[in-house]
Amino acid sequence: MFVQFLRENKYAAIILTFIRVYLGYQWLTGGWHKITGGFDASGYLQGAVANAGGENPTVQAWWGVFLEKVALPGADVFTFLVMWGELLVGIALILGLFTNFAALMGIVMNFAFLFSGTVSTNAQMVLLTVFLLVAGYNAARIGLDRYALPFLKQKIFHQDTNKTVKETVEV
Repeated sequence: MFVQFLRENKYAAIILTFIRVYLGYQWLTGGWHKITGGFDASGYLQGAVANAGGENPTVQAWWGVFLEKVALPGADVFTFLVMWGELLVGIALILGLFTNFAALMGIVMNFAFLFSGTVSTNAQMVLLTVFLLVAGYNAARIGLDRYALPFLKQKIFHQDTNKTVKETVEV
């Protein structure tokens, strides 16, 4: 019943819009500060790897191994992905454009930060993002998805249907 409310109710769409814009603002400002502030993920990654060991580790060992073997050697790539990923997720959520994909990418980043031992607002953002993901299309009913998704659906699927019909008629 609650899921149906999130997915179909116009009042839920209004509440979800506020949640979406709030999350978008958080991502946008976080990404912008990283882009303009000379962010480098290598220090953060080294700290997370260090927290995977010791007497009371705050990072699980399997995640520490991933960070040490994959993320640290590719710290430049992860720096770029985090900075621009945060900014683009923020823009998409604020505009309500490709909302489900943006929310999914945001929650993936939040979980990566949580796995790395950073609590901050990540748990709150995960919880709010779950509402957006469960709501699906209704989370962006008041946004650009209302126009972009039907347009893309018509352009992508309608053309494929026409090709199939033409090919069938010619055969």
